[in-house]
Amino acid sequence: MSLLDILISPAAAQAATGGAQPNPLMSLLPLVILFVVFWFLLLRPQMKRAKEHRELLGKLQKGDEVVTSGGMAGRIEDLSDSFVTVEIADKVSVKVQRGAITAVLPKGTLKSA
Repeated sequence: MSLLDILISPAAAQAATGGAQPNPLMSLLPLVILFVVFWFLLLRPQMKRAKEHRELLGKLQKGDEVVTSGGMAGRIEDLSDSFVTVEIADKVSVKVQRGAITAVLPKGTLKSA
């Protein structure tokens, strides 16, 4: 008696081989459906957010009021290809990477805060 005989009884195995063979495409159908659901629920929204963030970083200008990923809010003083100088208080500036900018605030937000 082998391990296979314990898991599948010989009578059930004989009955299964006598019938028609299932379509191999039908066995792949659940995998295809799972991939489509994964695409629409996870990958597509993430790609859309990444595209919006790239567009936001491309439109940055001197004088824009921004929030960094660390939560600091300030006004852009200087822009370079990979870094942005942000004034967070009077005569206090920090240099952050462009990718650290998470949001552009409406003009005048910092004065009201």
